[in-house]
This record gives sequence, structure tokens and C-alpha cells, in this order.
Amino acid sequence: MKNIVVLDGYALNPGDLGWEQLQALGNVTVYDRTAEAEVAGRAREADIILTNKAIVSAAAIEQLPRLEYIGVMATGYNVVDIPAATARKIKVTNVPAYGTASVAQQTFALILELCNHTGLHANSVRAGDWSQSVDFSYRKAPLHELSGKVLGIVGLGAIGQAVARIALAFDMRVIAHHKHPERDKMPGVTFVDMATCFTEADIITLHCPLNEQNRGFVNKALLHTMKPGAFLINTSRGPLINEQDLADVLNSGVIAGAGLDVLSKEPPAADHPLIQARNCIITPHIAWATWEARSRLLHTAVENVKAYLEGKPQNVLNG
Repeated sequence: MKNIVVLDGYALNPGDLGWEQLQALGNVTVYDRTAEAEVAGRAREADIILTNKAIVSAAAIEQLPRLEYIGVMATGYNVVDIPAATARKIKVTNVPAYGTASVAQQTFALILELCNHTGLHANSVRAGDWSQSVDFSYRKAPLHELSGKVLGIVGLGAIGQAVARIALAFDMRVIAHHKHPERDKMPGVTFVDMATCFTEADIITLHCPLNEQNRGFVNKALLHTMKPGAFLINTSRGPLINEQDLADVLNSGVIAGAGLDVLSKEPPAADHPLIQARNCIITPHIAWATWEARSRLLHTAVENVKAYLEGKPQNVLNG
């Protein structure tokens, strides 16, 4: 049987899922977390590696003579040196589209918190504010209705489309900037250029992949084109945003708020400029992490291994 090493299984499966399906395919060793410097030592006898965020570098690959397969337990695969794996004829796979519904849901959880401040008001009631109020109703922050607002989506792939469907159900007007408007057109969505998307939207939400062309594209200049009452949402990739620029415009009131599930470095430094920024909600990269999405992710990761062992590899990233 093949030796299978899971480098960082805890985030995917902290104990509420099972590894039994994977264990049926080989001799499985699961580590909760693995630092980059530990990969070569822990996977020295591995034929198959599974990783979520643990980095499998070219240097590590060189030290793993038995390695023949790397399964990325995520959609993004920048944690693996693909050219180094390809040079060794090591198959690399990923898991596409497992979290579409969950990420779209988290996108609107952030939007709704910025508009309704549900957590703020619930905490206020728990603190006794309502019991001491002279009025039957009070507001700790401005409340906003989504109906009639303009949602600007940057990237109308599967997740962007799921977000658009929710927005349309809220009776929002949806505009989008997208690389393939003809291929991915959908009823109720109007395609616009990037500048128009940012100037017209009441809420901008990012759903585009990260590449060297768009790294840090949400910068001071672009943010200053947004409406003063606008919100920025990012459940995609942290480095799409110049984070110091965003902190500056939030603190100076250029835009009204931001909801972020991703940052450029995770976990962030304690003094990260956005953690204390004005009206900035940050969640710890949890959009992907519903039980349902993680179940799909684990199932497909195991199916990828099974397909490879049967000589019919699927979701292969390098041929």
C-alpha cells in the first residue's frame, strides 16, 4: 500500500469529519500542522502528500525520492512548486468549486453585518443597554436597506455568479467587471469596466483570482473613486488589496466600511493596520470552512487520490 501523509489536516478536519475513506487507500499519517522546514522530514517515506496550506517547495521535493503525487486540499495551489513537481513527473491535483455556496454566504454575512450591525446590537442588549433605554427602539449605528442598492462584483466566475443570484433576490442592481463577459453573461447582471464598477457601486465585492497583474490593484487611487457611503468586501484573496491604503481611507472616512475574510498574511501581525481600522469587520478566513464545504473538500480530495491510484487522475494541475 502507498504511504500517504497529510501535512496539515487540522484546519480541514479538526475532529468533526473522518479520515476513514483516505485510510482505506493506504497507510495514512495525519499531522495537524507542518512548518515548511518540517515537510521533507515528515514526508520522507511518502508516496502521496496531501496539503492545504503547508508549503511544498522545490527544496522539499528534491528530498522526497518516493514522492509521486501531491494533492492540494484547496482550490488555490500556490503552496506547491508546480514546475519542480512537473520536472519530477509528480502529479499535482486540487479541489475546484467545493465552497461556492459557502463563500457566497459569507460574502452576504459581511454585507449584512455592515448594513444591519446585528452583532453590535445583540452585544448592546446583552450589556443591558436595552433594559436601561427610555425608548422601545434604539440604533447604535446607521442601518441600511439592500433593496435598490448597486452591487459591483469584480470577477463573475462561479462564486461571483452565486453572489449575484443572492443580490438579485435582495432586489439589488448588479453590475460586474469580468474577463469573459460573453462566456459568463447572466440575466440581471450588467457588465461594466473596472472604473465604472467602483464609481457606481454602493458595495464592491471581490471574487477574482490573484495574479501578478492584479496584486494590490485595490489601492488608494481606486478607493478614492468609490462613493463615500460605499462598502468594500473581500472573500477572495488578501493581496488583491493594498491594506495600508484601505486602512487609511477607512480611518479618514473616504468610504463607509469594509468586510474582509482574507488578508495578505494569515494569521496577521497584531499591529496589522486593518485590525483597528474604522468600521472594518475581519473574520479569520472562514468563508470556506462550513461543515458542508469541508465535507465536500475532503471527499473530493480522497476521490482525487483514488482516481490517481486507479490510473485515471482527475483535477490534475500539471498534465
